[in-house]
Amino acid sequence: MLLTTIIWDIKPEIFQIGDFAVRWYGVLFASGFLVGQYIMQTIYRWEKKPIEDLDVLMLYMVIATVFGARLGHCLFYQPDYYLEHPLEILQPWKGGLASHGATIGILLSIWLYANYDISLFPKFYIKKEKRRAGQTWLYVLDRLVITIALGGCFIRLGNLMNSEIVGRPTDLPWGFDFVNSIEGGIAGVPRHPAQLYESISCLFLFIFLWWLYTRTKEKTPEGRLVGAFMVLLFILRFVYEFFKVEQVDFEKGMAFNMGQLLSIPFILIGAYFLWNAEQKKKKMLQ
Repeated sequence: MLLTTIIWDIKPEIFQIGDFAVRWYGVLFASGFLVGQYIMQTIYRWEKKPIEDLDVLMLYMVIATVFGARLGHCLFYQPDYYLEHPLEILQPWKGGLASHGATIGILLSIWLYANYDISLFPKFYIKKEKRRAGQTWLYVLDRLVITIALGGCFIRLGNLMNSEIVGRPTDLPWGFDFVNSIEGGIAGVPRHPAQLYESISCLFLFIFLWWLYTRTKEKTPEGRLVGAFMVLLFILRFVYEFFKVEQVDFEKGMAFNMGQLLSIPFILIGAYFLWNAEQKKKKMLQ
């Protein structure tokens, strides 16, 4: 029986040479994309889709995730500061990424991927082009969310390695003492490892979505997987926010914090996707 507080004394850096440092968060963040690319290659081979399209899809995903998450943090959590210092919005390495912003970015970028041909070289243009036959917006999202769930597991492990997004104080035997947290007053107090809760949940969500997909593969009703992902992920996010310390001062005293308020519309959108998928399934069976 565990009765001892877990002393979390992990350094964010794996190693450092001069001013150059390789950090756990960066390695785990990149690993999420690389493993996700491998999973998508497997799916596209099974369904006989063009593997070369995945290079373009990866580019869309990286840009959408990084810039969407960064903009989400700046506009949802610290709009006053970043509107006064707009150039700092373009500096994500200084910290501050929001999963809700990443979700919006991914939804928009995959819509562009499925419907438009966007070129940056040799000149910039956007044009309508039906060259990605069979890769509709919902088709791509249904498969991508499998990889995103696993990526979420990696990213929350990165947050744990950074000793950030810490939980509230707890007397439970698995409480973590975040020795290296940069947040004042954190060290020396056992806290909920909220990052670990979310990481484990994302791993189970990945397993569930993979199981759900392999049952029907290319016959999966469009919207079923992305709907299940959004409903389950953001319900869990809503619950886990009760265990976290407020990220910004204006959240103090709020019945529901910003993360919870932002989760509600995504839960509703996911529920709509699920409902719509079931309607499509009924039509297919008629």
